[in-house]
Amino acid sequence: MITLTFEQLPEAVSRLTTEVSQLKHLLIERTALSQPEPEDQFLNIREAAQFLSLTVPTMYCKVSKGELPVMKRSKRLYFSRTELLNYLKEGRKKTTAEIETESAAYISKRKKGLNNGK
Repeated sequence: MITLTFEQLPEAVSRLTTEVSQLKHLLIERTALSQPEPEDQFLNIREAAQFLSLTVPTMYCKVSKGELPVMKRSKRLYFSRTELLNYLKEGRKKTTAEIETESAAYISKRKKGLNNGK
């Protein structure tokens, strides 16, 4: 056991606080990595309609047009919550800045391709 003097006490407490903080972060990271992925939740037509804030007839219409990801078992329709979230994210409109960045990248690629052919 180490004997500390009164003058060494503030530094020792500071060092202990830092080490405890590092241990806490390591434990949080380890528990986050060890937790299994939550299983995908399956919804029936009513639950999916409520999740998407649509009516049931609108859901049937979108399914018949092939707009929604769906699974069918006998006469029942099932929707994956994860796939519905991805469906919603795909409908996201790009910002003007994103469109400008993509167009600038496209134009620069086209110019490079044209210069290589000469």
